[in-house]
Amino acid sequence: MSLSLFGYWRSSASYRVRIALNLKQLDYQYIPIHLVKNGGEQKTESYKRLNPAMLVPTFVDDDEDITLNQSLAIIEYLDEKYDSGFKLIPQHTLDKARVRMLAQDMACDIQPVSNLRILNKLKSQFGASDEDVKMWAKDVIEQGLIAIEKRLLTRAGKFAYGYSITLADVCLVPQVYNALRFNVDMTPFPIIQKIYNNCQQNQSFIDAAPENQIDAQ
Repeated sequence: MSLSLFGYWRSSASYRVRIALNLKQLDYQYIPIHLVKNGGEQKTESYKRLNPAMLVPTFVDDDEDITLNQSLAIIEYLDEKYDSGFKLIPQHTLDKARVRMLAQDMACDIQPVSNLRILNKLKSQFGASDEDVKMWAKDVIEQGLIAIEKRLLTRAGKFAYGYSITLADVCLVPQVYNALRFNVDMTPFPIIQKIYNNCQQNQSFIDAAPENQIDAQ
């Protein structure tokens, strides 16, 4: 199999790429990289050679001799290279920019400051308690979702940008999954909740869910 994805079941970035691969109807090999076990498998020499940043996901296309990290770059590569399945990035210049904006709001502004690496650093370097860490993540996610909900007021239909699944939805579902993990009350975000529920009716999203991965715990 020429396409491989190195990821972690609960990683939001890995989750995004799994959704995109499914929506593009692409066969791929999923290779788990456990971020906690044995001190973190992402720190092994073999994985560092593949991805010096020691993060997930890492995507490999053996046929093209290509290795990519960063979930949004991987997804855009898949969308441009393959005509199969859903078109995740609109063609119109303004639509394209707006979808990317929504995606980056979640993938660049919300998720990175509430991910495992940051949360562990709060505990190890600044002495934060487990409860402090949970409150940090919850607050970051809530503030981000407030902004997303307002943006969606004028753009959302059945999905985040109108009535077709786009990159924005691919990023929104993992972010809501994280929100639920940290007990964020979704009541103030009815548009986000509606979109999340609609996406969860699609088999590509179901198959990509963390609990459905071979490394799920």
